[in-house]
Amino acid sequence: MKLLFICSRNKWRSLTAEKIFHGYNGYEVRSAGTEENARIKVTEGHIGWSDMIFVMEKKHTRRLKENFSNKLINKQLICLDIPDDYQFMDEELIEILKSRVSEYIEVPD
Repeated sequence: MKLLFICSRNKWRSLTAEKIFHGYNGYEVRSAGTEENARIKVTEGHIGWSDMIFVMEKKHTRRLKENFSNKLINKQLICLDIPDDYQFMDEELIEILKSRVSEYIEVPD
């Protein structure tokens, strides 16, 4: 299964998710951001590659739909509702990510 995690700048939330889920249970994981100054900016290729897309906030869902609506058909797009309040690999962020993502896929302990 190919998982894509999206936040704004791809520095803290989505990058943390990529690190903690990568390789677990055979998942292929990538992350990207929606803003111009993102570490890795989300592209049509990311959307096409993924099986499931997890966004951190509703604004990320909106931005993806504005830019890639035709590529999102038949894609599972899930908003995790995680605010931009955490640093990279923050313990609380890791717990929240595992908890929210576990509603959709198997996650590491």
